[in-house]
Amino acid sequence: MGGRGAASRSPLGAMAAAPGALSGGGGGRWEVVRKGRRPAGGTGSRRALGEANAGRAGLLTAAPIATSDTIFELGFEKALKKQNKEQVPPAPEPPQRRQHAGKGTKKPPASDAGAKPGKCRSLEEALRALDLADLQKELEKSQSVFPENPSVWVKDLASYLNYKLQAPRSDPALSQQPHDYPYSLVGRELRGIIRALLGRAAGVLELFFDHCIYTMLQELDKTPGESLHGYRICIQALLLDRPKIATASLGKYLEVLRSHQNRPAKCLTVLWALGQAGFTDLHEGLKVWLGVMLPVLGIKTLSPYAVSYLDRLLTMHPNLTKGFGMIGPKDFFPLLDFAFMPNNSLPPSLQEQLRRLYPRLKVLAFGARPEAALHTYFPSFLSRATPSCPPGMKKELLTSLSQCLSLDPLSFGVWRQLYTKHLSQSSLLLNHLLESWDSSSKTVRQSLQETVRSFRVTNEELAARGSSGAQDVAACDAACKELLHRMRGRGFPWQRLLLVLLVFAAGFLLHDVRTHGSFQASSSARLLRDSGVLPAWHRAWHTAWHGCREGLRWLERSLPGLGSGAAAVLQPQLELLWAGSGEVALFVSQQCSALLAQLRSGLPWLAEWLQSRVPESLLHVAECVRELLLFLVRSCLLPLLEGLAAALRHGWDRWADSCDGDVSWACVREQLGSLTYSSWVYLHNTTVAVTNWALAAISGH
Repeated sequence: MGGRGAASRSPLGAMAAAPGALSGGGGGRWEVVRKGRRPAGGTGSRRALGEANAGRAGLLTAAPIATSDTIFELGFEKALKKQNKEQVPPAPEPPQRRQHAGKGTKKPPASDAGAKPGKCRSLEEALRALDLADLQKELEKSQSVFPENPSVWVKDLASYLNYKLQAPRSDPALSQQPHDYPYSLVGRELRGIIRALLGRAAGVLELFFDHCIYTMLQELDKTPGESLHGYRICIQALLLDRPKIATASLGKYLEVLRSHQNRPAKCLTVLWALGQAGFTDLHEGLKVWLGVMLPVLGIKTLSPYAVSYLDRLLTMHPNLTKGFGMIGPKDFFPLLDFAFMPNNSLPPSLQEQLRRLYPRLKVLAFGARPEAALHTYFPSFLSRATPSCPPGMKKELLTSLSQCLSLDPLSFGVWRQLYTKHLSQSSLLLNHLLESWDSSSKTVRQSLQETVRSFRVTNEELAARGSSGAQDVAACDAACKELLHRMRGRGFPWQRLLLVLLVFAAGFLLHDVRTHGSFQASSSARLLRDSGVLPAWHRAWHTAWHGCREGLRWLERSLPGLGSGAAAVLQPQLELLWAGSGEVALFVSQQCSALLAQLRSGLPWLAEWLQSRVPESLLHVAECVRELLLFLVRSCLLPLLEGLAAALRHGWDRWADSCDGDVSWACVREQLGSLTYSSWVYLHNTTVAVTNWALAAISGH
């Protein structure tokens, strides 16, 4: 039978002939297979590589999806046409059929038994049983028949994997598994096959992503449907290198979630697929969360996954700088309300979890330069800080408002514009600033002083007008008066007083010396001499000078003996240390030589690996960086080191010349004495010059 043999060459072809041959039952008569009739048992087998190629528009419409022929569908139809042209004798009825005739069941033929794999006990077992050679052969066949249609290649890949990896279904969100499950179970060889095929089909990957999600949603409608591990693996492999594909059409998927709001399994499947982009790129993960998870945060069945995904995303990316600029006031304040406002649509456990994430969300919202952005958050913070606000939320709002005022000076101008419409909130903020007055900075106090004075004027106008919020106006006015009192009463200025006294004493001393001609004849010297201060100062100075001279003489006498004794004691240990250091240096050099030899032998392999893995542009950037470093070393570092060496050599030559070529301790002492004397002379001359200038300035007045 030619058609039968042709069909059996693929995993699906073996199932193309048998169902039609057995459809006649056990009547013992011939039957002509009707043209175009699909075999009854072929549903599961066609899933292997004959998956329908749905368009992207099928995600949002209920219209039938047009299919595109693949190599496996063509082989399947060819087998059916062969059977239509000939009469197929009925297969002999197995003996077990008569025993179970009442149950209406029949044993599948032998060809079907080999084509439809049974469900494995686990996904690990299914992956171990996967025949990669057969997969590679089928993919090569698909590419040879459809060389200009890469969409067929990747869809065949997903269909084959999903058909072969039949394992018990998990929950749609895989909440009990690691974030990279099931792709983490895939071996290196299968990963290489998948990534290589995705690289050759780069132009249709966005359509392929839509196809995988749409097919998963279709399988969820079936009872029982197939497990979705193959499609999940393809989605994870795709978004691992191209996370932006998931965020290209978030609005479309948000409509999908709204249309399937009563089907939690479908919604969680879509959220899981889109969320895989965030585990590679924090920016794309936040885009997914803000685009499709924040809008469904109040839905009971979807909120746990949305909060847990955000927790896992921020845990995996501790460096939040890549997410700056993603969260603005429009997204931040709904999160603030969800985290702190009681009796909202979140259960208490999820609200507590979101409250723990709030500080990191706040850092993301304020961004890299909070001093330029916080004034845009100030109005929403102020409008929420009402007297009836919950205590936890009130504390957070007042702290955030103080932060806005201390970091962004423009917040004071925004506050002055909003003051008359938010009197009760302003009263709370003024009292909070009053309580934290001691910890506020000088800059904040200066800006606050101008703001409070303008508030006083506004309060007087509102009181004279007799507005309805008289109680709030009175509370604000009382807080303003207390703040102004704090600003004026800053305590006694001891530092200024000491500075004034020091300047006065210096001026009096200079005038006294100028009047009497010298310090010894001045009234200040006579007063110090009569009080005993000046003689005591002279005695202390002579004592210190005598002690320094005696210490220097003792060092001259004792240092040679101490040095020789220390050399005699330490010389054996230093020799042992030197010998050990030489052995260690020799061992380290031998190890480094062996390591360099290994690196030299492995450099060709490393170069080939880098050329296959690293993009050409990155290699070009690395080459540019290398050239830049070489330029800096040759143009800057080497001339600097040469100049430093020349300066040191010149300084040493001058030092040796000053010592007549004999650098000894006596020469060093003489040079240090000369340097000290010259420094003292320079300081004396500078002091005399400053004194003369001050006397001239005083006498001029």
